[in-house]
Amino acid sequence: MIGLARKMRQIGRIAEEAPSREPSHDPQPAAAATLGGSLQIRAVDAGSCNGCELEIASAFGPTYDVERYGARLVASPRHADALLVTGPVTHNMAEPLRKTYDATPAPKLVIALGDCACDCGVFRDGYGVAGPVADFVPVDLEVRGCPPAPEAIVAALRSLTDR
Repeated sequence: MIGLARKMRQIGRIAEEAPSREPSHDPQPAAAATLGGSLQIRAVDAGSCNGCELEIASAFGPTYDVERYGARLVASPRHADALLVTGPVTHNMAEPLRKTYDATPAPKLVIALGDCACDCGVFRDGYGVAGPVADFVPVDLEVRGCPPAPEAIVAALRSLTDR
């Protein structure tokens, strides 16, 4: 135990630098200004293959730890500031997505995460696909990728919390 403490003292603290801020557009100035540095997010799977959900779990995990920037997942849309929507909207999820959007208090943001949420991706023209997220609720920010890397998710959420 003493050897471990000595080694820790010799090496010191080792941590990665925070990701650099990437320039982005201002989705909703009024909404972003009222967030106050924190962002409560309700994740909605509108019909994805779960690839984006794995990357969301990684972004909120201990390696990337997006919670240190003020973003946090919540269980209810009534507690959320933003909806993080993944996958193309299927026919069965069109109405639940609208109801979730309506249940989120204003001001609210919608983030379309992944190519499928933005433009249906590889599922375009599928029999069960109703369309991209923007066809059902207004989208404020799109994060491209199939699936988007955790770094891209962190950068997108930081662009909303750093205002």
